[in-house]
Amino acid sequence: MTHRQILEAFTGLLLALLVAILSSTIVSNALPTILADLDGTQSQYTWVVTAMLLTSTATTPIWGKLSDLFSKKLLYQLAIVIFTVGSVLGGIAQSMPELIAYRALQGIGMGGLQALIQAVMAAMIAPRDRGKYSGYIGAVFAVATVSGPLLGGVIVDSALGWRWCFWVCVPIAVLAFIVLGRTLHLPVIKRDVKIDWLGATLIVGGVALLLIWISLAGKNFAWLSLETLWFVGGSVLALAFAVLVETRVREPVVPLRLFRNRSFTLAVLGTLAVGTAMFGGAVFLGQYYQIARGYSPTHAGLMTLPMVLGLFLSSTISGQVVSRIGRTKPFLVGGSLMLVAALSLLSTIDHTTDLTLMGCYLAMMGIGVGALMQNLVLVAQNTVGMRDIGSATATVTFFRTLGGSAGVSALGAVLASEVSGGNASGGGGSLDLASLPPAVREAVRAAYGDGTGTIFFIAAIVAVVTVLAVLFIKETPLRDTLDVTDGSTDNTDSTPAPAPMSPVPEAPVVRTPLELYGVVTAGGDPLPGVSLTLTDASGAQVDLQRTDAAGNYLVTAPKAGRYVLIAAAEHLQPVAQTAELTATPARHDLTLSGAGTVSGHVRGPGHRPIGGATVVLTDVRGDVLSSGLSGGDGWYQFPDVVGGSYTLAVTARGHRPLAVPVSLVDGEQFTRDAQLDPAGQVLGTIRSGISGQAVGEAQVTLLDARGQVVGVTLTDAEGTYRFGDLDVGDYTVIASGYAPATTQLTVADDGGDDRQDFELGYTTEFDRHDNRN
Repeated sequence: MTHRQILEAFTGLLLALLVAILSSTIVSNALPTILADLDGTQSQYTWVVTAMLLTSTATTPIWGKLSDLFSKKLLYQLAIVIFTVGSVLGGIAQSMPELIAYRALQGIGMGGLQALIQAVMAAMIAPRDRGKYSGYIGAVFAVATVSGPLLGGVIVDSALGWRWCFWVCVPIAVLAFIVLGRTLHLPVIKRDVKIDWLGATLIVGGVALLLIWISLAGKNFAWLSLETLWFVGGSVLALAFAVLVETRVREPVVPLRLFRNRSFTLAVLGTLAVGTAMFGGAVFLGQYYQIARGYSPTHAGLMTLPMVLGLFLSSTISGQVVSRIGRTKPFLVGGSLMLVAALSLLSTIDHTTDLTLMGCYLAMMGIGVGALMQNLVLVAQNTVGMRDIGSATATVTFFRTLGGSAGVSALGAVLASEVSGGNASGGGGSLDLASLPPAVREAVRAAYGDGTGTIFFIAAIVAVVTVLAVLFIKETPLRDTLDVTDGSTDNTDSTPAPAPMSPVPEAPVVRTPLELYGVVTAGGDPLPGVSLTLTDASGAQVDLQRTDAAGNYLVTAPKAGRYVLIAAAEHLQPVAQTAELTATPARHDLTLSGAGTVSGHVRGPGHRPIGGATVVLTDVRGDVLSSGLSGGDGWYQFPDVVGGSYTLAVTARGHRPLAVPVSLVDGEQFTRDAQLDPAGQVLGTIRSGISGQAVGEAQVTLLDARGQVVGVTLTDAEGTYRFGDLDVGDYTVIASGYAPATTQLTVADDGGDDRQDFELGYTTEFDRHDNRN
């Protein structure tokens, strides 16, 4: 895809991502109002966010694996549809359980949107150039993160009501669906498909049980209790069976062989804390500013601007620099240290912290997350080939959202415990502060403000894991190809082995190259020297050859599959065709056409160049193919003209028009100069011989030297007439009234005007006619 095609498709991808992130954050400032309206509690507050994160986390690996097996475009559009349906239903919820259920449906679509955008981008752009586009994704994260809470606050404060927080994203989702349908064109690699439904079910079940336990423990039951044993035991058992299944099936949802690569494993580990900081910051900051500091939802959204600005600048700038230098580790190390420092500083806040100082802390957190978020995905993608790009991307996204889900659940439980311990309305109490007595209301504000510092302290401890992970990542230059090649960074086996955790080196297999041959022609004639490029489904070059003197070519491929053959020659339009290569040699004849040129000079008498002449090229049906003006030197040119018969027409002021036939073969550089003859004109005024007044509607006839009528006209109200576009020669002009007047004149070859005025002797009728007008 060209840069323009990539940007067009990328617009649709970013619109869909904007919808996903916007919808996940738009409720953060609206939640206190929503819970007050639907009579919700602190536990349900956390679940509105957790339900969406849980389903998006659990389904992310499934979306990623499906993208390796089916059309990425159709899957992305399906994710948009699911997300949009969940948004519409969320806006009509009448109770907290309903709202939580619809948020869970939104999460299924969100899992696809987050996982697939990176997989689709990896199918279009090589890792070396992917950094700047990843920066755009980070910028969208930043914009959606700030505009979500801010837009949610504005909607809640307006007459629209909180339900429009869910409906406002629907038009953007529909627009993203349409844009992707028109601009995104990716090859679909056809292969035998066998979906690992058992492994997918076990992974979803194990993760769901773990997240539900984190959400409920400490509130609905004790951390050390029989319920904890059931939840944790069930989760461990399901995930253990999932690992066993993934080592046996042909197409695992999460290919465990990917974890043989140290950089991939560390990138997955490092992204955990990024998710905790990103989602936790967005969720609990809105609650902090509204409950602990007493700001409105709109004002609370504005208070997070420093964090979002830092995220925006960091992701965009780091993405551009990474694409130029081909390295990610400096930004990973710097970003992780910045994140730990920011979270540590935020752990010191309470309900009286200076807000300017807190804005600086938030800006630091945004810079750290921006430098880490997309670059960790890029490191993971750089280690795998196109066959596993969807699974690898989804795995990193899975652990990031897992960190966010578990972080929000766990931190929410900690905050509820802190609030309850602070003699406030805690986990099961009401969040409608307006209904509380003044003394209790202040206690609630203090409890929430002090508790928020505690959850940032826990997040800082988790972020230390990211620092350790990125320090041990081995710096590998980003490759310039979409797929891995010999000597590239991929050290995983692309074919699953029965025992993937104990790889045994295979003996080299000698394969006979598969052949594709044929003849390249243009206009029926063989073309020598044509470049033939054979690429695989990922766009990697497989072979490059040229046609011989007879137009014959032969290219080879190492293995069976679908390939794209590209033929290109100077002055001809390139041609691309798909070819299926098997053990039997295949023949594909190609025909090139077009890219011919029609050009020349427009000149007048004495070979004088004529500038500003209108030049038109029409086909045999009379349709105009192209038109233009000649330059100051009389030069004109029509590029990219296919072989055939045409008509070239040239017109210029003061000259006779010219039309000539043009015939050219494919690729021919055709030159045709246009020599224009000067065009004379005769004009004058007819007046009454007695009154001297102009005579209107007098008939004027022009005869050539042979007495043939060249033209007949009537004078206008001013008595003027004109004959234009005349050849050089002698003419006779006859002006008719009651008594005609005749004179002879000569049209010269200087292209000028020949003027002849008349006076008519009989004036009565003409005078009366003139007076009437």
